[in-house]
Amino acid sequence: MHNTLSRNDLTTGNPLSKIFFFALPLVFGTLFQQLYNFADTVIIGRFLGEQALAASGVTYSLNFLILGFVQGCAAGFGVPLSQSFGAKDRDEVHRFYWNGLWASAVISVILAAAAFAMTVPLLALIRTPQDILPMAASYIQIIFAGIPLSMLYNHSASVLRALGDSRHPFYFLLASCVLNIVLDFLLVAVIPLGVAGAAAATVISQGVSGCLNCWWLFRKTASFAIRKKDMALSLSHVKRLNAIGLPMGFEYSVCAIGAIAMQNAINVLGSTAITAHTTGEKIRQIFTLPMESVGTAMATYTAQNYGARKYDRIRSGVRYGLLIQYLYCIAAWTAIFLAKGSLVALVLGETASPAAQGALEYLSRISVLFAIHGSLTIFRNTLQGMGHSFQAILSGIGELLGRSLGAALAFTSLGFTAICYGNPISWSFALAYCVLMVWMHLRRLA
Repeated sequence: MHNTLSRNDLTTGNPLSKIFFFALPLVFGTLFQQLYNFADTVIIGRFLGEQALAASGVTYSLNFLILGFVQGCAAGFGVPLSQSFGAKDRDEVHRFYWNGLWASAVISVILAAAAFAMTVPLLALIRTPQDILPMAASYIQIIFAGIPLSMLYNHSASVLRALGDSRHPFYFLLASCVLNIVLDFLLVAVIPLGVAGAAAATVISQGVSGCLNCWWLFRKTASFAIRKKDMALSLSHVKRLNAIGLPMGFEYSVCAIGAIAMQNAINVLGSTAITAHTTGEKIRQIFTLPMESVGTAMATYTAQNYGARKYDRIRSGVRYGLLIQYLYCIAAWTAIFLAKGSLVALVLGETASPAAQGALEYLSRISVLFAIHGSLTIFRNTLQGMGHSFQAILSGIGELLGRSLGAALAFTSLGFTAICYGNPISWSFALAYCVLMVWMHLRRLA
């Protein structure tokens, strides 16, 4: 065995350095995924044309809605395992792993079958244009059919992170993204499978990454072996896993519904607003995804220390997590302030058009409020790490209400300005609730 689980223990050592260095691979992973998404867009656009690009793009909200549930559920399944690891209860770590795997298999198969069957009605529900509906259906049906492989990747990565290992999921994600780009080119440009080829490349690469995670877990991680007694189905463990995982999955889906409501309001404002928002949002995500990675690190850190009953370390972790986020927000705002014109020009080719000016306005207004988002990722993930995932759903409802308010204000004289503040309003609603809940739980544990 090449490493030991004790190396990944987040219950000892300086909280600031532990959170920071655990988060770094997660940050690089999200940034590399963004690079892959850009490459995927280029390959589809260059080789298949605008209609194919529109067909894959129009499925984004459904992808977010369904696969967001998968990601949230898998992340939630890692929380009890991480708490058991923090408590140094290796038997429970193994039991939660295997029962999480069985639960993931059942949920993913049911979800894949239901989503595959409902593809066309769902595309019609979001008003997909008829000329691209067949291509969109073929693309997203393959993605939905691959949900079990997506769940395998997300669950296995969540398990490794729960054990304090954020490096190897990043390495395997890196390999997966490279494989995805190669397969994209092969199945789109060389073997002309169209958008279906691009979807198949995504599913295959996720499956490979999931298998690599599992291989590392059992072959290279000390004290983690296949033992028959651990593999037995335990209803008490499944109940605990579902009590945390399912609410976290629903939280992701609720946020997706809010995004759909916001998109409908933007569509009403016209093509200029759509282009401005799309451009600004793509650039915004590059800067805020690292904050979400720090939040993910905070969930594992909290879960391990909660299991170890080191509640003072959780309080310190919240403070240091916020410090990391605020320092990053200052750097991100400075970068956007200095480079927003160049970034918009990189996407649209110029900065003088109404759409480009709208994108610049969007970035100027939202970047000032990045600290709200950074704070939310810390407090929400602290709440989840302590196992209170049902309350995270309520924070997701806060985001839904906030985006709905932003969408409603877009129909007033505020127009596009309301769209610029839609996300910050939703972050604020969710943050207020999460801060209150974390404060109450930590006070009770004092």
